[in-house]
Amino acid sequence: MSVNGAIVERAALNVLPSDKVTVDGNPLAEAEDARLWLYHKPAGLVTTTRDEQGRATIFDKLPEDMPRVMSVGRLDLNSEGLLLLTNDGGIKRKLELPSTGWLRKYRVRVNGRPSENTLAPLREGITVEGQRYQPMQVTLDRQQGANAWLTVGLREGKNREIRRAMTDIGLTVNRLIRVSYGPFQLGQLKEGEVQEIRGKVLRDQLGMEGAKPDRPVPVRRRNPGPKAGPKTGPKPGRN
Repeated sequence: MSVNGAIVERAALNVLPSDKVTVDGNPLAEAEDARLWLYHKPAGLVTTTRDEQGRATIFDKLPEDMPRVMSVGRLDLNSEGLLLLTNDGGIKRKLELPSTGWLRKYRVRVNGRPSENTLAPLREGITVEGQRYQPMQVTLDRQQGANAWLTVGLREGKNREIRRAMTDIGLTVNRLIRVSYGPFQLGQLKEGEVQEIRGKVLRDQLGMEGAKPDRPVPVRRRNPGPKAGPKTGPKPGRN
């Protein structure tokens, strides 16, 4: 690698935007504009680059014209709903940091007949097998036969947090749909569809000065078949 025609011989070097950087004689491509997409993840897909068991991943099903993306956090195999995708590591870190405290909301169907007393431990914070979970926002929406629908809000994203907490109070989750992540809403986005967040929203919500200018943001539908390879960066973190 060379900077302004000089071969770089040390590991650490500060580079200015005005510097000319080449790798193997080729100019380094300019950084892409920071972008963020909403994706309606279907159940049955894993949120990893590759799956050791050969199961389909979200990256197998994204539209063909999507660029390389990373997921913000994750949803497990049987969970569905809103998953954020980005091409920018800074956005990913900002949205995943516990200190930002982004509220995630879920529609949760459980098998059982919960009462307000049943749900009280979740609102106070609960410890399951040594794992402490922060207080959750929990609303009992309706009872539907043997199942009940709840709305659950939480500000941390520990692995299988809602499922484990519900099991601990005697309820079994049989459907889990994330409907929002901070200010970003699933809305009417259909299963498998992807929609880009407008640049103005990124600038307003995340302070991303370098976000791409506004332009039409059509909804993109899922790829019906598997791809030759995943379109992603490093393995995403849990959510």
